[in-house]
Amino acid sequence: MFVIDPRSREPLYEQLARQLRWQIAMGFLTGDEALPSVRQLSGELGINPNTIQKAYRVMEAEGLIYARPGRGNFVTPAAGEQRRKQQEAQMRRVEEAIRSAKEMGIGRERIQETWREFSAKKRLDSGGREP
Repeated sequence: MFVIDPRSREPLYEQLARQLRWQIAMGFLTGDEALPSVRQLSGELGINPNTIQKAYRVMEAEGLIYARPGRGNFVTPAAGEQRRKQQEAQMRRVEEAIRSAKEMGIGRERIQETWREFSAKKRLDSGGREP
């Protein structure tokens, strides 16, 4: 379910939170679905339970999951829709940045080259995996 790279410069809790966000956005995790327990995930990934808890706290602060004392952590019912709205807003910002670059005389080839370089770097950083 989750892949953590202890050699990455990205903190472990951020790696986990990023993968949770992606799974919610893609619909792999749906509203009110239970997440693995802190203890279970800690054992599976071989990392400190506090690290798992920190990732869950970050996600809770973002409104994507909620905790039920004694029951665990669950995906917020509207989390997928909320995440899709955030993605749409981000895509509008990307489109505006591209428009602005074109207005400054930066051609399509240079924009595409920048994207390819960025994508290649992200693949290397994540060991070739999505997200």
